[in-house]
Amino acid sequence: MSSDAPQASPAAHLSHELPRGEQASLTFLAVVAFVSCAADLATKAWAHARLAGFDAKRSGAKVFTVIPDHLDFIFAQNPGGAWSFLRSLPDGLRRPFFLFVSAAAIVFIFSIYRRVHRSQTAMKWGLALALGGAMGNLVDRIRYGWVIDFIDVYVSRGGQEFHWPTFNVADIAIVAGVILMSTDMIASARNAPAPDAGGAPASPAGGDAGPPLSTEAPPPAPPAT
Repeated sequence: MSSDAPQASPAAHLSHELPRGEQASLTFLAVVAFVSCAADLATKAWAHARLAGFDAKRSGAKVFTVIPDHLDFIFAQNPGGAWSFLRSLPDGLRRPFFLFVSAAAIVFIFSIYRRVHRSQTAMKWGLALALGGAMGNLVDRIRYGWVIDFIDVYVSRGGQEFHWPTFNVADIAIVAGVILMSTDMIASARNAPAPDAGGAPASPAGGDAGPPLSTEAPPPAPPAT
């Protein structure tokens, strides 16, 4: 599958600037992104060493069965994006395109993270996981020109197998990150002050509403005596 960039845009509800003490920790971003990227690259290295090549006993690709009829590990080279998007493009166009998209996603995620408040737990985790996943797939595109996929989920019914496109740990991190970011955005939208009947924002909790403004013309001044 090999996603390269998060599909949700969290920028709409984030503050433009935050005081230094209220910003989300960059150390947290670095640690979570590094761990998720390292996990992705380590599992890809295992898949390349264990599963790449031809299995003479099976007369086909090597397969490591995890859950029979549901989950296998099988080596796949994906030159495209998610669901093999644009894999038919010439290599001279496809590779620079995905390198640019991956690098742009990393810069975008970092810029958004600088506007996240330290109390936004779901957003912090979501951006960090998405960053780690994007970095993992970017490393593959730089060194190979394609991404290693190896997780094959499928269901057997009536003698037929129905497969989800193969994916990797980076894809899992990116999807989890998008879900967490979406959760944060939904929660923020629900907690936003609702406008009153006239379309104006409701008064803050605990505040006293001011007296209504009169729309009638003031009475005429009395004649001078």
